[in-house]
Amino acid sequence: MSSPHPHQVIASRHDPGIASKTKKRPALAPPRSISAAFQWKYLARDLQAGIITGAMAIPLSVGIVLMSEYPIKVGLATVAFACFIGWIVALFRPGNFIGVPGIAAGLSPVLALGVARFGIENMAFVIFLTATMQALIWKFNWQRYILLAVPAYLVEGLLAGVGLKIALKFLTFTYEIPVEQESTDAFWNGERLRMALISLMAFAMFVYLFSKFKDTKPAVPYFLLIGASVALAQFLPVPMLHVDDVPLDFFPPIPQFSSALTWVSVLGFAAMLAAVNVIEQVMSNAAIEKIDPLGRKCNTNNSLLAIWIANMGSSFFGGMTNLDGLAKSTTNKLAGAMTKFSVFIIGLVVTFFVMNSQYLEYLPKFSLAVIMIFSGWKMISRLWYVAHHGHYAMLLAIFCGLLVYQVGIFEGLLIAMAMHGLVNYLVFHRAGGIPGKVIIKKYLKKFSSDYD
Repeated sequence: MSSPHPHQVIASRHDPGIASKTKKRPALAPPRSISAAFQWKYLARDLQAGIITGAMAIPLSVGIVLMSEYPIKVGLATVAFACFIGWIVALFRPGNFIGVPGIAAGLSPVLALGVARFGIENMAFVIFLTATMQALIWKFNWQRYILLAVPAYLVEGLLAGVGLKIALKFLTFTYEIPVEQESTDAFWNGERLRMALISLMAFAMFVYLFSKFKDTKPAVPYFLLIGASVALAQFLPVPMLHVDDVPLDFFPPIPQFSSALTWVSVLGFAAMLAAVNVIEQVMSNAAIEKIDPLGRKCNTNNSLLAIWIANMGSSFFGGMTNLDGLAKSTTNKLAGAMTKFSVFIIGLVVTFFVMNSQYLEYLPKFSLAVIMIFSGWKMISRLWYVAHHGHYAMLLAIFCGLLVYQVGIFEGLLIAMAMHGLVNYLVFHRAGGIPGKVIIKKYLKKFSSDYD
């Protein structure tokens, strides 16, 4: 008998209706990690983990913000706000216990697409609408239906296409040179070749360090790369990060759309953003549960509560979407985190750089490129995990990834979903000449039985 999918395990574990049907698990006592006494017990560990993970999160978040076409200060403010909300919500309804919220690399091109289509001035409303949809998903526990409509392997394909976009976007940073060194004679002059060589060596060093420390101290590659690149910039002219000093004002997310067609597009875009955000959180929770140092169980619906509150709140200062990222959560765990208090410390670290963004301008661009290209590659390599779903899932994931890269994120996902629905319909129909209504009923019945 095949084992249930992690998503199904999570959904069945925390759905009240399902629990009443199965009665296979006794009711769990409220986890001690939400109490002040428990957090005080591990204060030193959580403080250390928060500082380490917060410092590691800065360059990664900056790269994601740049990919999203948002102001850097706004993106970092989103991370800090999501951390504070995540800590507060966990005191009452813990979703996971060491997960670190922040802006997701997988959603960065989606947000950039939104900025290009609707304008940065309208993105606050888009995020507000996304949060409203997520609130409905949380209220009625609809995540399981989203997982039916958009299979996990389809999302992996989407993320692979996004990863390719990210890697190619930051590839130009690896050979960018200061303006004063630009040559009118040849593009590949001596300075540009030197910059490309430096970036290649930095990438090789980062990959080596990551392979060596990924299971023990995953923040080490980030610290050494940033430290070495900052030191190198003191001796060689290299392009540096520039941070616009934009004001962080609070304002109501009021839309400025002029046509009904735009409204339809915005609704579809927000629905896609909400669905992908929810699915990524479900997938992250499944992984975070496995690495929890005390073996505590995750409640995905509680995690969604923290997500939509943070998203809705960030829309009032022009912020972005958030979710618990696996890379930062793994670093948090390996750095010694035991409770969500570490996330509060991460929020403080990020807030420092929001208030003192001038320090970010000591960061060379090529080091950001190394981090983001590696992140893009990691997203692409996740396709290998789709193989256990079978040949069809693998082919569909690759097809979705290529569509996302070539056609666009929104259009690519819709085409892949339509293809998935058509294939399922034809398989049922051809197999026994079953009418369409019966196919749908059988499909829904099969889905429901997975949770009984």
